[in-house]
Amino acid sequence: MKLREKIEAAQKKITGLTTVKPVIGLILGSGLGDLANEIEDAVVVPYKEIPHFPESTVEGHAGQLVIGTLAGKPVVAMQGRFHFYEGYSQQEVVFPVYVLKALGVKCLIATNAAGGMNPAFLPGDLMVITDHLNFTGANPLIGPNDDELGPRFPDMSQAYTPALRELAHRVADKLGTRLQQGVYAGVSGPTYMTAAELIMLRRVGGDAVGMSTVPEVIAARHAGLDVLGISCITDMAVGEDLGSEPLTHEQVVEVANRTKPVFMNLIKGIVQEI
Repeated sequence: MKLREKIEAAQKKITGLTTVKPVIGLILGSGLGDLANEIEDAVVVPYKEIPHFPESTVEGHAGQLVIGTLAGKPVVAMQGRFHFYEGYSQQEVVFPVYVLKALGVKCLIATNAAGGMNPAFLPGDLMVITDHLNFTGANPLIGPNDDELGPRFPDMSQAYTPALRELAHRVADKLGTRLQQGVYAGVSGPTYMTAAELIMLRRVGGDAVGMSTVPEVIAARHAGLDVLGISCITDMAVGEDLGSEPLTHEQVVEVANRTKPVFMNLIKGIVQEI
């Protein structure tokens, strides 16, 4: 079955369950899924009920699509995402992005939990992604291209829409929220980085590091969507300072949970202004 046919099957299933026509898509990362609970008049669709959707296997990822209204705007939220390290291909990881586009989404807000490599950051900070480094070792667009989905060679020089980044800063200023900005280094995982790897990533321009987002943003730009990326800095991944305490996923989720109220207010403020 061709990719377009799979997208159409998933779209048909979802549109048969709701009359909402979302214009904003949200991908909610580790510990950040509770924002979906703020969506009003919500229709919840478990991923396992959507044709050709993978299933999320990671703690902190609920594994369902939530469609409704947030801050007065029609939205669709992925409450949990898929990762390359789960064993999915990058094409499977980004499949939902094309489904969101088929549902009518024009703008994608991708969030994640990330390790901070910039020494000016603190755990609990939020960072607007200005650009990314693809260190996953793969690209979701490798293989045959369907020109109806997007161009063979999409431009990534402004992968993260400048106007949306500016909007995020304006909303943060209005809310009195500390908002950093920087380059997100995407790696495959599932291991956390060695000290040498972190030092290397920082030296080549990374401000934060994580195991998601980059494939989804590539697919979103391929599909012609505007993109805003925001990272929750859950720990400081500074190679020279790696101590004897090992980092755990539970720690990452715990900091993301602590930051949740600030994060949710920021996203709702941004959605309201888009």
